[in-house]
Amino acid sequence: MDKLLTVTELAEAFNVTPRTIRFYETKGLISPQRVGSTRVYTYRDRARLKLILRAKRLGFSLTDIREYLNLYNVDPEQIEQQQLLLTKISRRIEELEQQQEDLVATLDELRDIEQQALSNIKKRAAAAGHTR
Repeated sequence: MDKLLTVTELAEAFNVTPRTIRFYETKGLISPQRVGSTRVYTYRDRARLKLILRAKRLGFSLTDIREYLNLYNVDPEQIEQQQLLLTKISRRIEELEQQQEDLVATLDELRDIEQQALSNIKKRAAAAGHTR
């Protein structure tokens, strides 16, 4: 648990590039320690990166992630952090449900257009066959 990781080791552990980790560093989401000129990452950094990657995969913004991570330090009981998480999750679920409705409507419309195009092709092919 106390093992320090290099950027390469951390990147390999999460199947991301070192550049990805450096990006999160520049955004202030991860703050590695230094051993000489080498960045080293603690178990805490590893846990933060895991949260960051999961949150990104679920569609949360870097601002949302930062807000959530910052609450971890000021709220030892994590009550505020959990309340914020519930609020963000509810909003994200609403967004995804709306996207799902929009996708279903778009797919239905595309299927209708596809059927109309197929019908038109069949009619024109049949008409061309009768005039010959």
